[in-house]
Amino acid sequence: MIIYKHSVSLDENKCKGCTTCLRRCPTQAIRIRDGKACINSNLCIDCGECIRQCPYKAKRASFDELDSLDRSKYLIALPAPSLFGQFANLDEADYLLQGLLDFGFNDVFEVAKAAEIVTDYTRRYIRQVGPDKRPFISNACPVVVRLISLRFPSLRSKLIPITPPIEVAGRMAKERALEQHPELTEDDLRTVFISPCPAKVSWVKNTPSDKKCYIDYVVSMSDMYFQLLSQMKREKVPEISTESGVVGLSWASSGGEASALMNDHYLAADGIENIIRVLDEIETGHFPDLEFVEMNACPGGCVGGVMAVENPYIARVRLQTLRRYMPVMMNYLGDDPDTEIPETMLGTKPGEYSSAEILNADRMKSFRMLRQIEEIRKQLPGMDCGSCGAPTCLAHAEDIVKGESTIDECVIRMREQLQKLEHQQNKD
Repeated sequence: MIIYKHSVSLDENKCKGCTTCLRRCPTQAIRIRDGKACINSNLCIDCGECIRQCPYKAKRASFDELDSLDRSKYLIALPAPSLFGQFANLDEADYLLQGLLDFGFNDVFEVAKAAEIVTDYTRRYIRQVGPDKRPFISNACPVVVRLISLRFPSLRSKLIPITPPIEVAGRMAKERALEQHPELTEDDLRTVFISPCPAKVSWVKNTPSDKKCYIDYVVSMSDMYFQLLSQMKREKVPEISTESGVVGLSWASSGGEASALMNDHYLAADGIENIIRVLDEIETGHFPDLEFVEMNACPGGCVGGVMAVENPYIARVRLQTLRRYMPVMMNYLGDDPDTEIPETMLGTKPGEYSSAEILNADRMKSFRMLRQIEEIRKQLPGMDCGSCGAPTCLAHAEDIVKGESTIDECVIRMREQLQKLEHQQNKD
């Protein structure tokens, strides 16, 4: 059995047992037990919504600390496109790239550059495969991929198998370093992805054992932001220049990936609740004319990641300002749509594990448990208040059948029974 390694965890010392995260978790992965939140690792998709919503900061994302970077190695920074939207008055991307070098990185490879390459190959893939599998779904957001794996397995075949930008950037960064520095070996290199969200951390942690991972560290964008503030000095002329354009940088915001395909038949959705609604409609065939679907779990796209610093809408405006001074695309691969897509650009993301938890491996026992769940649900008030520690009455009924809770945990039902008992005693 494959165990999914998560980056979202709970700090029990800060948890007050409120139901905020319980009610906002999109996959009902959270329960309140003994006054503390519990996260079901089989259902968690690392969307970070609980981190965003928790009023006590009890949910946290795990990532590599900057102090843990092995400085004896050749360190290559992989800045996500959303990093460029975190800084005020940044009118040239070169200043940020130079700031990364001044911080101590030996080289910088922009994920935005890889995004432009992925854009071209995605366009080719859609043309070559044809309309039979449409709508094609982007696999760039790890949360969406895991959500589809858990709740919408029928849509897995619609995920585009083009390698996502983070992996392309890591591979190309190492290849370039080895080419420019023949004295180095691959063991001398370490790539450091600067991430806006915990899902990318999980993406790296869960690389299958039979697949090579080109990302060695994943650090928080907020940590890197505060380090760069002291490094980005305008009086210093940058020694490095950007290798990406408007197309690559646009991946930071919702709709950027889809619009770059030069195809009007697309849908771009952001925010986990909106994504679930869109996936429901795709599964039921509501969008027969769509060719491409881009979905980002974070509001506004990657600029809205919980490990980012700036308000996502402010960051998006800053990126729009920065793009004014950039070329449209610096990594265009050509006009031939029939060019074969190389093997290095084909592959699926890690995380395609079994669907959401089954009640029992024995099918007949599962059917019996389903009947029991329905019978118990009818005894519950149907108010979905969360006071029992489960997000809905149906979830509570399921927990009861699985032996994880009791029907007496329902406060409303218990109150009604006490009122009936009191009324009966008064009559007597």
